[in-house]
Amino acid sequence: MHPNVERVIADLRARGATGEVRELPDAARTARAAADQLGCEVGAIANSLVFEADGAPLLVLTSGAHRVDTARVAALVGAAKVGRATPEFVREATGQAIGGVAPVGHPAPVRTLVDVWLDKYERVWAAAGLPHTVFPTSFEELLRITGGDPAEVGVDE
Repeated sequence: MHPNVERVIADLRARGATGEVRELPDAARTARAAADQLGCEVGAIANSLVFEADGAPLLVLTSGAHRVDTARVAALVGAAKVGRATPEFVREATGQAIGGVAPVGHPAPVRTLVDVWLDKYERVWAAAGLPHTVFPTSFEELLRITGGDPAEVGVDE
């Protein structure tokens, strides 16, 4: 098993998460690709997007049915500027590559916002450290395991 996935599994267990990591047949670098493989609505995919907020990492767990409104997010976190992070910044902050960033398993805590739209689904799916690994969870569990804040972060696609 890849070290990223091992870290995520260990962190999930340490935080009392209930879902088991599952390997998908193909990489799921988009919410649509993940939803198609899992047979669920795209909105039930919890995209893990890393932004740079005034130079600090910010993880936004957003419904796959949304694009993140960076102006709204900046206002929520009190940042002058929020923008997409570079692949290098993402890897440094999370230890994981874009497309497989999990909500947990990072070298250090990352401030996190959790899209309230995810609460519409009994089960949501999040990445588990690689583009072809996921785990089932819930909005409430995401809040608990990440220490994140619930927030309106996006706009409908």
